[in-house]
Amino acid sequence: MTDFTVGDDCFRLDGKPVRLLSGALHYFRVHEAQWEHRLAMLAAMGLNCVETYVPWNLHEPREGEVRDVGALGRFLDAVERAGLWAIVRPGPYICAEWENGGLPVWVTGRFGRRVRTRDAAYRAVVERWFRELLPQVVRRQVSRGGPVVLVQAENEYGSYGSDAVYLEWLAGLLRQCGVTVPLFTSDGPEDHMLTGGSVPGLLATANFGSGAREGFKVLRRHQPGGPLMCMEFWCGWFDHWGAEPVRRDPEQAAGALREILECGASVNVYMAHGGTNFGGWAGANRSGPHQDESFQPTVTSYDYDAPVDEYGRATEKFRLFREVLEAYAEGPLPALPPEPVGLAGPVRVELAEWASLGDVLEVLGDPETESGVPATFEELGVDRGLVRYRVAVPGPRQAYPLGASGLRDRAVVSVDGVRAGVLTEESGTLPEPVAGPAEVELWVESLGRVNYGPRLGEPKGVTGGVLHERQYLHGVRARGLRLDAFDDAGAVAAVPFGPVAGAAGAGDAGRTGLFRGTFTVEGTASASGASGDPGASGASGASGASGASGASGAFDASGASTASGTPGVPGVDHAGVELPGWTRGFVWVNGFCLGRYWSAGPQRTLYVPGPVLRGGVNEVWVLELEDAGEPRVELGPGAPADTDAPGVVQR
Repeated sequence: MTDFTVGDDCFRLDGKPVRLLSGALHYFRVHEAQWEHRLAMLAAMGLNCVETYVPWNLHEPREGEVRDVGALGRFLDAVERAGLWAIVRPGPYICAEWENGGLPVWVTGRFGRRVRTRDAAYRAVVERWFRELLPQVVRRQVSRGGPVVLVQAENEYGSYGSDAVYLEWLAGLLRQCGVTVPLFTSDGPEDHMLTGGSVPGLLATANFGSGAREGFKVLRRHQPGGPLMCMEFWCGWFDHWGAEPVRRDPEQAAGALREILECGASVNVYMAHGGTNFGGWAGANRSGPHQDESFQPTVTSYDYDAPVDEYGRATEKFRLFREVLEAYAEGPLPALPPEPVGLAGPVRVELAEWASLGDVLEVLGDPETESGVPATFEELGVDRGLVRYRVAVPGPRQAYPLGASGLRDRAVVSVDGVRAGVLTEESGTLPEPVAGPAEVELWVESLGRVNYGPRLGEPKGVTGGVLHERQYLHGVRARGLRLDAFDDAGAVAAVPFGPVAGAAGAGDAGRTGLFRGTFTVEGTASASGASGDPGASGASGASGASGASGASGAFDASGASTASGTPGVPGVDHAGVELPGWTRGFVWVNGFCLGRYWSAGPQRTLYVPGPVLRGGVNEVWVLELEDAGEPRVELGPGAPADTDAPGVVQR
């Protein structure tokens, strides 16, 4: 039986000193069919370990509706086949720039500020979840012949709270569930974070992007002995909609990595490969020194400026990191696997069919409710998606300002069927006053729930009320359209699509809706791809204009499409989708939700995993929520590698 332990100054494997050279790769941000390639890239960079979070909300979006916890087990099996160790961070809170920090909305909606505390009812649902999840980890611990060497208790808790009773209970629960490998915590290298987030008897680790010597000095004040480890070495950063992209100089990042290793420490490169926030699961932040100011939604790409980019390609940062890590390898590093090959394009997809948002809601929406005040997304059971609110302005009365208080996050508003404006949290009043009587309709979208800081778990929707002058308008009808309703291909097929020309004649209603089109893909034999047959490199495509093709599938916990037909196209490892002239919404290819697009930028291209495509006819859906462009989208090879796009340089 293999024994992995925390020694006085290092980790030990069967008593022998070992250094963990780990990299973060989240199984839920990478298509399952691409795990093997991405893990091979980590090994080729010089890593001997991989770290992953586990998002509770992906696996249990509604209470008792547990989905595919086996995805974690399958990923850990892939890690073992790749010859790597594994670090598992099961939460229940994970941050990770993921929707709600991984906490289900039914949990934060029910418990509010009691989450992540000793509250008995909150602890009860955590325990039930862990007892469902952790067998996937327990049977794959290194002591049982598996790859798992470390498991985390909570996550960066010192940045949030100081409930030692809760933390010690959680550590005890992990042990009760059968976790025998060492447990650890991770926090920023600041006194208040380490005192708030550490647990006696558990290894404390630090998270930072530079200044290793100073960071470890602070850690040693709180933990005089034990291995030093930077559990999150932030080698890049994430982007927000409407902001400049963030970049980190590769040489500076490699120097910071070298400093960590010169301290004799272990490291987890965050992220080694970031992947993609498929399915609208991107989180959000609040600005300001205490993360409680303006709203900052995270983009769909989780490229993170990582050494292995979103498309699985080696970057300059990869090459420099490999040079640093090679000095600490026990032998020659593995060769890089073949570089992924993109779709040979461009392919123009004509969106030949359209259905109004109202018609989509009638087929895919939840039942409408009515109450005195607007129901929140949480009260309606909507995690990702939108809610249509309808309320009457009594009359006769003169024109007064009309707005929504506590709006989260963005509302397209119509008065008597005519577009009246777009409201946000910062700009919550229509530009023109409204007279009564009138019928007001607000289509409100959640742009992602906060995943870090004191605003974690804040509700979505019209959380205050609809105001006419100072008067609240009561008797509000609300109907949710959950994003996962589109997982049911049969239900989407029942949407009453008509010719796209109907959108042009539908007035303001034609500016939004669900658009549909098809395209064809064929493999070609000219080069070698990462996941295709030897000798295959690209694809040719032709636009189409037919309706339902039977190509729909579902986005599940593994991120895999369940589309009918043979998945993937020989020689095509990925593609990219662009929507010039479109404003804001979501895209599906063969029923797989690629995520949100938004003209606010900086992201312009959505990543399409190669396994989602298939030879022959493919289907695209576009759900536009604000202003549609010309009824077509463009497919191509995706974003170029090693782009030198301008952006904020992080040090």
